[in-house]
Amino acid sequence: MLGIRFIKVEPTSFVMQFKRGNIVREGAGLSFMYFAPATSLVMVPIGSVDAPFIFEEVTADFQQVTVQGQITYRVANPKKLAQLMNFTLSPGGQDYTSDDPQKLPLRLINHAHVLTRATLKSLSLREALGRSDSLETALREGLAKAESIASLGVEILDLSILAIRPTPETARALEAEAREQILRQADDAIYARRNAAVEKEREIKENELNTEIAVENKKRQIRETQMEAEKSVQQKKHELQENEMASKISLEEKNKSLVALSTANAREESDAKAYAISTAMKALAQTDPKIIQALAGMGMDPGQLVARAFMELAEGAEKIGQLNISPDLLRELLSHNRK
Repeated sequence: MLGIRFIKVEPTSFVMQFKRGNIVREGAGLSFMYFAPATSLVMVPIGSVDAPFIFEEVTADFQQVTVQGQITYRVANPKKLAQLMNFTLSPGGQDYTSDDPQKLPLRLINHAHVLTRATLKSLSLREALGRSDSLETALREGLAKAESIASLGVEILDLSILAIRPTPETARALEAEAREQILRQADDAIYARRNAAVEKEREIKENELNTEIAVENKKRQIRETQMEAEKSVQQKKHELQENEMASKISLEEKNKSLVALSTANAREESDAKAYAISTAMKALAQTDPKIIQALAGMGMDPGQLVARAFMELAEGAEKIGQLNISPDLLRELLSHNRK
């Protein structure tokens, strides 16, 4: 039939069917037939929407920065939004009859822009570049408290600051300054490392010197101990030599006294022997020599007696004219001597 149409709505869209100024059907994800000439359809997207933004602002120290981010929102009360903005579908059910659906994210972005400008006015360039989280928190809280957004029935799900960038010239200046600071820190680190190395080297040398001093002290103590020991040994040797010398002197004195005593004893013994011999000689001088010879011949063997007899014959040889000795006598004497 002419004018009868069918519409099928996604679950992320809220549709309202108006007829004669009254809502006859509403809900998300509906599908139904309607008579187009007498029906108005309002469809509000209720799914989450990402609205990226990028804008330029000036910090407290008059430096221009570019802020890039994204707002994530959803329509929490589609009926309230439909009362404030036109989300009516065209008779064909494909497009909107106004551009209000495109204006909704712009309203949110503009409000975020205002909040960003107010926040950056209190921050310097360095603070803005280094404190993006504080800017993000301020924008999220500002959007959540905004009455204009709450009156639209919109809920802010998330807000992210993706980047805060200075102008290229300022960025190069900051990079140069940061680079110089990094190089300065590197120089400080090298200086600190070299200083630490020098300090360690000094400590090592001091330890080596202290070690050498300790070794020399030990050597000196050892030498002194050795010298004292040698001195003690020398003293002991000297004392031993003195004791030996004293002992030798004592022995020499004892030997001397003993020699003197022995000499005196020998002299007395010799005197006694001489006296005895003298006495005996005096007694023998008064005795007849023949008696003495007879006494001396006592105990002699026959051979000695014969020899003595020949000696007496020899003494009186001038008185003997002729002496005959038979061979038998000589043989007898010789055989007696062999025995």
